[in-house]
Amino acid sequence: MVETENITDRKHSEEKVTANGVWAQCLEIIRDNINYQKYTSWFHPIKPVTLEGKTLTIQVPSQFWYEWLEEHYYNIMRSTITKVLGEGARFEYSVVLEKADMDHDDRSVRLPQRSSPPMPADSGQQVYDQNGYHPTYSTENIQNPFVIPGIRKNKIDPNLNENYVFNQFIEGDCNRLARSAAIAISENPGKNSFNPFFIYGGVGLGKTHLVQSIGNKIRQDFGDEYSILYLSSDQFTNEFVHAIRNNRAREFSMFYRNIDVLIVDDIQFFSGKEKTQEEFFHIFNALHQDGKQIIMTSDRAPRDIQDIEERLISRFNWGLSADLQMPDYETRYAILEKKSLENGIDFGPEIFEFIAHNFKSSIRDLQGAIIKLLATASLQKIDNIDLVMAKRILKDLIKETKKHVSIEDIQRLVCDYFGIDPNKVREKTRKQEIVEARQIAMYMSKTMTKSSLKTIGLHFGGRDHSTVIHAINAVEDRQETSPKFLQIVKDIQQRIELASM
Repeated sequence: MVETENITDRKHSEEKVTANGVWAQCLEIIRDNINYQKYTSWFHPIKPVTLEGKTLTIQVPSQFWYEWLEEHYYNIMRSTITKVLGEGARFEYSVVLEKADMDHDDRSVRLPQRSSPPMPADSGQQVYDQNGYHPTYSTENIQNPFVIPGIRKNKIDPNLNENYVFNQFIEGDCNRLARSAAIAISENPGKNSFNPFFIYGGVGLGKTHLVQSIGNKIRQDFGDEYSILYLSSDQFTNEFVHAIRNNRAREFSMFYRNIDVLIVDDIQFFSGKEKTQEEFFHIFNALHQDGKQIIMTSDRAPRDIQDIEERLISRFNWGLSADLQMPDYETRYAILEKKSLENGIDFGPEIFEFIAHNFKSSIRDLQGAIIKLLATASLQKIDNIDLVMAKRILKDLIKETKKHVSIEDIQRLVCDYFGIDPNKVREKTRKQEIVEARQIAMYMSKTMTKSSLKTIGLHFGGRDHSTVIHAINAVEDRQETSPKFLQIVKDIQQRIELASM
């Protein structure tokens, strides 16, 4: 009885050694033919189990693992086992079951390697090369972008808004660097010096529009050659938590490591989330090492994000960081003009100028203003909205941002109109053009501020109140006798009003 047991043990030991030897030969071939990162990710965890004739049984960690190997590495595994053991050789998988999948005491299930290669592209199933490039997973009944084993694999939804394209993103000094870099990335994703690409700026300046434009341009130019995924940092965190809760953390990680273009919006919300940061750190490293494109947005520069690990901040700065600034007047005007013309209505330069002067904080506010005018014109069947009507329609949107004009603002705007240095109106010079500008500025200071005559005089080089009274009277008299001068005063007043709203 003892001798029989020893013979059996010896037989199992020899069988295991043989299985190890065959698998070691397979690994040498596989390692020479695929990316090292993929090799370590997918083949290191595999264990040889038995060798029966020309069938090598290997143990994989999960059902997901089995499906992934069959879907991505079928060809290379098939050719490798044939090369090592000869014609007719094949793999068989011992799949470790998770507790949630078990309805009996067995901890694994045997599954064969399929006898035919992956289905062609026109069959409705994605084809992958032997190097395992770009998984394109999605789920049919759930929105989480990572795969849960057993759910049918289809091409992933990149989660992009098709309206976000470069042609709809107006270029200006405020965004030229970011837009130019974004276009360059879309033409050569992952193979450029802008990896990662980090865009930062305030709310409503076009960060989401720009990064999604990259994804849409890649899809347009390269089709399904690249797998693309856009998501917010909150989505990433929520899905990671869900994966941990369901013992799917490994699958979650492997999914993201095989995305070709990963776009994560509002990365600042990783702040304080240590486990999420750690997971993203490893995914980031794998993607970057593998030449995949990483794109991120934030409301602040990398160095200003609080409670983010230093090693992550360092990696954010590996590529290009570009900021989106407040759009300048010309850019705001161009955005308004394009938006209105797209809707078939030309509001005219006066209204564009009014909106551009009063909505400075974000592009979103500009679009909101023009949309409100468009809606009013449509609902009330108004063919022509003039400036007075536009002010009335938009007054609720701008009243919160209206500010009190200061004497310094008035001096600057008046001098800008006449093309002179604002300091000149505070000097004692008697040049005609300086005197005229000074008197109009004093007149505007009295009519448009609550400042006293004495205060106004102090702002104009310490002049007394009688000088201010004289200036006000002079301007009022000239308006009555000179239509040209009256128009000058009205134009300046309008500029001041626009700047103060």
